[in-house]
Amino acid sequence: QVQLVESGGGLVQAGGSLRLSCAASGRTFGGYATGWFRQAPGKEREFVAAITWSRGSTYYADSVKGRFTISRDSPKNTVYLQMNSLKPEDTAVYYCAVVTTPPAVRSGYDYWGRGTQVTVSS
Repeated sequence: QVQLVESGGGLVQAGGSLRLSCAASGRTFGGYATGWFRQAPGKEREFVAAITWSRGSTYYADSVKGRFTISRDSPKNTVYLQMNSLKPEDTAVYYCAVVTTPPAVRSGYDYWGRGTQVTVSS
């Protein structure tokens, strides 16, 4: 089992920045990649970004490319999502998740955190 705890959400004005953290504990050595997803009210959960643990390869949704950066701190078992130039449409609950089976990084995740709210005001 892998436990994931997100933090760093909050309220920010459009154009501002936030950094989300995802701390993992438990059987983290079995993870292939960690991803961030988000779900806005009335919408389906969508993929935001992912990073593989072995090579550090990164993947982004087109909607956040160039604005968001995913990174990892392996000794701390923590993954970060730096979000810059935030827009009101980025408002959502952000979840981190771990997938154990390669090569999928945009779906098929096995473990999920409880999420952290990000609200971007216009």
